[in-house]
Amino acid sequence: MNRACIGLGGNIGEPVANMRRALEILSHSENTSVLAVSRLYKTPPWGVTDQPDFFNACALLETALQPELLLDLCLSVEISLKRQRHMRWGPRTIDIDVLTYGETHWASERLELPHPRIQERAFVLCPLADIAPDMAVAGKTVRHWLSMTDTAGIDAVSADGTWWQDQKVY
Repeated sequence: MNRACIGLGGNIGEPVANMRRALEILSHSENTSVLAVSRLYKTPPWGVTDQPDFFNACALLETALQPELLLDLCLSVEISLKRQRHMRWGPRTIDIDVLTYGETHWASERLELPHPRIQERAFVLCPLADIAPDMAVAGKTVRHWLSMTDTAGIDAVSADGTWWQDQKVY
């Protein structure tokens, strides 16, 4: 079994419900289980800024799937939750990214690990620091990269990582 971190996000429709459902699907997958989930964060849009705020979280998984098969699982979960890809960095009902896969460095046409630009994106670093603050990315810890990143406008909206197991509306 291998440990992998994923990022989840969305900003249209019912993004928190979709993120909950995605984590439920992953937790019941034959070859993958959810070990830890970050707090839920509300974050300003990144890239294309003329759109609603996002909800973001990260999860630590244990999986028997190889990196690209884990990506396939995440993409199939997105499709089952009606994800449509219209614009890069645009609005979305759900987005699931494979961020890390143990200490594996991987580069293919479909997947790069660790995910490029983690260290630049506070919307990834804030939730990732909840579950893996000492994990190394690009030679430094998540905690270090977070201390170097502008977190203005990013707010935790849940007290802990159990938000996906309750039905509270955010």
